[in-house]
Amino acid sequence: MKRRKPSQPKFKENDPHQLSLLPPSLEGLIPENHVVRVVQSVLDKVKLESIMAKYKGGGTSSYHPRMLLKVPTYGYLSNVYSSRKLEDAVSSNIHFMWLAGMQRPDHNTLNRFRSERLKGVFKEVFAQVVQLLMEEGLVSLEKVFTDGTKLEASANRYTFVWGKSVRRSRKRIGEQLEELWAYAEGVAAEEMRDNRPSAFEEVDAEKVEQAIGRINEALKDKKVDKKVRQKLAHGKKNWPVKLREYGEKERILDGRNSYSKTDPDATFMRMKEDHMGNGQLKPGYNWQVSTSGQYILNYGIYHSPTDTLTFCDHIGEFEQLYGQLPTAVTADAGYGSQENYAFLEEREIEGYVKYPSFHREQKKNHRSNPFHPDNLFYSEAGDFLVCPVGQRMERCSRYKRQTKSGFEQAISVYRARNCEGCPVRGQCHKSKENREISLNHGLRRHKAIMRQRLLSDKGVEMRKQRPADVEATFGNIKHNKKFRRLSLRGKDKVLVEVGLIALAHNLAKMAN
Repeated sequence: MKRRKPSQPKFKENDPHQLSLLPPSLEGLIPENHVVRVVQSVLDKVKLESIMAKYKGGGTSSYHPRMLLKVPTYGYLSNVYSSRKLEDAVSSNIHFMWLAGMQRPDHNTLNRFRSERLKGVFKEVFAQVVQLLMEEGLVSLEKVFTDGTKLEASANRYTFVWGKSVRRSRKRIGEQLEELWAYAEGVAAEEMRDNRPSAFEEVDAEKVEQAIGRINEALKDKKVDKKVRQKLAHGKKNWPVKLREYGEKERILDGRNSYSKTDPDATFMRMKEDHMGNGQLKPGYNWQVSTSGQYILNYGIYHSPTDTLTFCDHIGEFEQLYGQLPTAVTADAGYGSQENYAFLEEREIEGYVKYPSFHREQKKNHRSNPFHPDNLFYSEAGDFLVCPVGQRMERCSRYKRQTKSGFEQAISVYRARNCEGCPVRGQCHKSKENREISLNHGLRRHKAIMRQRLLSDKGVEMRKQRPADVEATFGNIKHNKKFRRLSLRGKDKVLVEVGLIALAHNLAKMAN
């Protein structure tokens, strides 16, 4: 049998120097269903008056803001977040080249547009795109799902300033100054008479300078311990400078507990994405979003790491963007507070917002515990509680307290008449006195309404839908798009950056 010769491989000709009769068109190289065409068509419909107003007349011509908006938007859609990489893309990537119309803005131009031109006005552009999605029937403003996540700031992880440390250092200076003043009063009582400052606790640079000047004046002709002279000299030289520094730090803190020196708007927060795996604090921002069908309808950046303190402002911004409030809002237990429930009730929004103890209440061991305050009988008419053995607990006092946000709560305190000799006292409470229970009736009323709503068929459905809607959105952005660390610094610029990633997310979902 004759053996067949093995076939020889064949290759296509490749000549990079081959010339075409006509140059190829970028339009023909991009598929009709490519996502870049969605970016082009949607952003061509957006009005840019607010961005145009930031340009001054005169001088040489500028790149058109519509082109400069398309390039970073598609960049964030393609996981390209660096302005230098965007500069390279408009020269080498056919999708970016097509969007830019073969123009080649450099990284300074792209970054200046993103950082300065879009600052303060980008949300208007974002809202217009959401309204286009509404016209397409893809989103609704009626039912929204709200949640937050932490984003690491573009800041050094170890350049922290702690508010507690600043207050402690200021207090220490006041205590040392008071010791020096007391020493001076003991040595020169006549000279120090009627010169004592009103308070050493609230010292500032001017008060310290005046106080040290009075002490030095009183002690100038006295025999004084050498260490006291040294301490006065040190205080005169350093304390006013330090107090001015502390004053500036407290101004930047503005009620926060910390900030980063490389990005003063960033607050140190605990984050799930911890590169060292030890739960350390890192500078970051709290990014809040509201979604519908996994489309982002609203977003916000906040200093507070606690979701509870962001809810009212975030929903209020929703109304500013679209001129209406959602009819229903679903959120997890991180948003459950009396202030937030009162906000929803006042604005007639149907809330499905769990409170922290909601799931614990559903367990049998909680419901069957007769000693828990939630399970004690309360008489609204008589304003008293009944303890497990049938003894009345009368209201003994009432007071008001403010939350961190300034919201005022009314607290009622109830005390048992006599717990001595009670057979279940050891199970009921550990106090040596009669048992006291503090109740917030306003919060109890809101929790009762929310409990009934959450356990209804619609409530169960909304609770099931929430993680699939808003948490899936965060998962896509942080895991698939690798957007975990910000590139820009400062709250206003960060707001633009998260707006760009939110817009890119919506356009990518629209294309799919």
